[in-house]
Amino acid sequence: MRSRTFKLNESQVQELQIASLNCKDGATRSRYQAVRLYGSGYAVAEIQTICGGSLRRLLAWCQAYRREGIAGLVDHRIGGNRARLLPLEIEALSELLHRYTPAQLLGVDDSSGDGLHWSVADLRRVVLDKFDVSYQSLTSYRTLLARCAFSYQRTAKQYKSHNEFKVIDFEEQLEKNS
Repeated sequence: MRSRTFKLNESQVQELQIASLNCKDGATRSRYQAVRLYGSGYAVAEIQTICGGSLRRLLAWCQAYRREGIAGLVDHRIGGNRARLLPLEIEALSELLHRYTPAQLLGVDDSSGDGLHWSVADLRRVVLDKFDVSYQSLTSYRTLLARCAFSYQRTAKQYKSHNEFKVIDFEEQLEKNS
């Protein structure tokens, strides 16, 4: 078994300890702690129990710390779906949704529902047509509607057996009998 070549001096241990205490992001705090423990000589099994993660991930964090210092351990992920539309595109989409109804943008026949209110299906078509972006999850479209200041409303229940003419006739009969 090889001896460990990654060793931290006292100032590096202190630097990681202070960064860990001041860090608000849990994933980054775990990286600081894992690198500090590994560099201080703790057993890999103990570090995995305390911080989680695999040996490969731990060694990658140590390598990132060697190359870039503390900055190399910070989480740089942006995210998946929300990164597909730029903030300016989201702003343009919001303006478009507030200015026009689905029937005006997509046509009366192609919009879902009554064509007056935005739905996920309508938003999906507009985002694809105008920005050439497609999300995998319907939740992403709901989030996009929320970011454009639209709230989720359930549609009114409509019974297929419900006939307006029969209801009107029934109400007229009630008025006559009263």
